[in-house]
Amino acid sequence: MVIHSKFNNFVLFLFVHMSHADEIYDPYEMSTIKKKISGMFEPEADIERKLYNAIREYNSFDKVRLPELFRDSFKHFGEDETIQKNTFYDDLTEIMQADGKVVHAEKKALQALKEIVELNSR
Repeated sequence: MVIHSKFNNFVLFLFVHMSHADEIYDPYEMSTIKKKISGMFEPEADIERKLYNAIREYNSFDKVRLPELFRDSFKHFGEDETIQKNTFYDDLTEIMQADGKVVHAEKKALQALKEIVELNSR
């Protein structure tokens, strides 16, 4: 299942997922996401609106289907240079650490994403 037509929208969804891994939308994490996505979209894009829409999309998505979504989306966007360079791991880690603490659920979420990417790169 792929629900994003553009890679940057999928990455934003991943950022929201990582922020919510501890079941809290922390303001520091949201601020970090805004900084990260400001360069991902066209200059005239309304970053606040994009983030708000991504949060709404994430909140309404069936969390049981997240592994399927991530697997299929990574496969679909697998040729993207950002995935190949693994630069988004640094972004996800920075978001995870933005509130000053990293809980087990956040580490687990990041590890699960890494495993999905590695499976798709074989």
